[in-house]
Amino acid sequence: MEIYYAIVLFVFGTIFGSFYNVVGDRVADGKSIIYPPSHCPKCKHRLTPLELVPIFSYLFQGGKCKNCKCKIPLFHPLYEIFVGLLFMFSYISFGFTGDFVIALTFVSMLAIIIVSDYYYMIIPDEILIFFGVTLALEVLLINGIDAFGISLLSGIISFGVMFLIKLFGDFIFKTESMGGGDIKLLFFLGFILGWPQALLSIFLGSIIGLPISLIVLKIKNTNIIPFGPFLALGAIIILLTQFNIEILLNALTM
Repeated sequence: MEIYYAIVLFVFGTIFGSFYNVVGDRVADGKSIIYPPSHCPKCKHRLTPLELVPIFSYLFQGGKCKNCKCKIPLFHPLYEIFVGLLFMFSYISFGFTGDFVIALTFVSMLAIIIVSDYYYMIIPDEILIFFGVTLALEVLLINGIDAFGISLLSGIISFGVMFLIKLFGDFIFKTESMGGGDIKLLFFLGFILGWPQALLSIFLGSIIGLPISLIVLKIKNTNIIPFGPFLALGAIIILLTQFNIEILLNALTM
C-alpha cells in the first residue's frame, strides 16, 4: 500500500510539475498563468490535452512540437519528473501527517522558484507572498501558536544572517553579491526548517552550485549565475532527509 501511495503521489507531482513550470515562467515574466492557454512558443500552436500529458507527451512527440517540429527543451520532462519525486519523497519522509501538508506546500514554492530564477534570475514577490501566507496558516493551524512563534523567530534570524552575508559580499566584491530575492527566501527557509538548518542550506546550495556554475560559466558567455535554485535544492535535501543539525552536534560532542 505504501508503494501505491508513493506512485500515485509521483504521478500527481508530475501533473503539478507541468503547471509549476508554467507558473514559474509566466509570473516572473509578468504574464497571466491562465491566458493564453499552453502553446508552442515558436508557432503558437495551442496544445491539445494529449500534448499536455506530463513526460509521455514529450516522448511520444519525439521531443518536438507536433505542429512546427521545433525542439521542446529537455528541461520540461526532467522538471516534471523532479516535482514528481518531490511529492513522492515528501510522503515517504512524513507520511499522511500535518507535516506532509506543510512539506508539499514548501517544496511546491521552491520548485516554482527554481524555474523563475533559472529563466529570469528573479524570485517573484507574488510567489513568496502567496506561499508565505499559506505556510503561515498551515503552521499555525497544524502545529499551534507556540510553534508558529518559534518558526517566525527562526525566519527572522535567517533573514538577518543572510542580509549580513550580503553586506559582507557587497563590500568584498564591490558589487551586488546577492539578489534581494535570495535574502527574502532565507526567511521562509528559516520559518520551515529552523534557522540552523536554513543556514546549512546555504552551505549545501554552495556545494551543489559551485561545480555547476563553473561549467555554465565556461559554456555560456556570462558572469552571473542565479543562486536561488541551488539554495532551494539545499533546503529540499534538508527537509526530505529531516536533517537536524542539533542532533549532529550532540553526536560529535559525545
